[in-house]
Amino acid sequence: MRVAICPGSFDPITLGHLDIITRSAKLFDRVIVLVMTNYNKKDAYSFTPEERMQMIRRCITDLDNVTVDTYDGLLADYARQQGAVAIVKGLRAVSDFEYEFQQALINKELNSEVDTVFVTTRSENMFLSSSVVKHICSLGADISSFVPPEVCEEITQRIKRGV
Repeated sequence: MRVAICPGSFDPITLGHLDIITRSAKLFDRVIVLVMTNYNKKDAYSFTPEERMQMIRRCITDLDNVTVDTYDGLLADYARQQGAVAIVKGLRAVSDFEYEFQQALINKELNSEVDTVFVTTRSENMFLSSSVVKHICSLGADISSFVPPEVCEEITQRIKRGV
């Protein structure tokens, strides 16, 4: 069984994330969407890991081979524990590549059994990030074209409240 991990902070999940997850589910037997903590953003999170996991679960009900988990350690270690063959990373632009390539090399050094697969985003999602969604929402704009409908209201209420 070919297991892949789609890691990220998913704070909140966007249509870009969902696209990468859906396409990964077609490539691998099992996909684990892994909610992780980026310690460079730790104080900027709007949702707890548990809330992010629940939002993702509501968006992937039609993907039978996708599960959601959270982990607070090294991705390479988690991949080893799960027997994963791949880490799937979405790329929006060339600027994403340098950072993600460095992470891929580090993960390969820490776990030689896992490869990183880069999936390019669809053109309509190239500008989309969780940070952009939160910023737009905090200014009162409609985010329904950026996030899955299953979680749009929850995200809007949280971000507008500033909680």
